[in-house]
Amino acid sequence: MKRTGMYRGPRRQSLRGVALIEAMVGIIIFSIGVLGIVGLQSAMTKTQTATKFRGDAAYLASELIGTMWGDAGNLANYATASCTSYARCNGWKAKVATVLPAGNATVTVAGGQVTVTVTWTTPSDGSHSYSTTTAIAL
Repeated sequence: MKRTGMYRGPRRQSLRGVALIEAMVGIIIFSIGVLGIVGLQSAMTKTQTATKFRGDAAYLASELIGTMWGDAGNLANYATASCTSYARCNGWKAKVATVLPAGNATVTVAGGQVTVTVTWTTPSDGSHSYSTTTAIAL
C-alpha cells in the first residue's frame, strides 16, 4: 500500500558532509583562538622585557647616587668627563654597559646637584632613557 502526501523528512543524500563542515568550522575557531593567545604571549613578553630594562636603569642610577652620597668629597670625579679616570665611576659605567643592551650613562654634577641619565637601545623598541636628579650635601 502506497501512501502519498505524507512527509518523510529530508533525504539522506542531502545531509552528507554536514559533520565534516561542522568539524572544519570548529577547527578554524580553535585555530583563531590559539593564534590570539600566541599574539598575547608575544606582546606580554615584549612588555615584560621593556619593564625589566626600565627597572634595571632605575636601580643603576640609584646605585650610583648612593655611592656618591658615601663619597661626597669626590663628587666632581663622577661627572661624565672625569668618570673614566675615577675607578668607582668607571666600574659603574662598565656595569651599565653590561646590564643594559647598548647601555650608556651620563652624569652631570653642578655644585651639589647631580643628574644621572641612563640610556639603552633595544632592536625592537629603539632608544630609551631614564633620568634622575638629586641634591647631595657637600
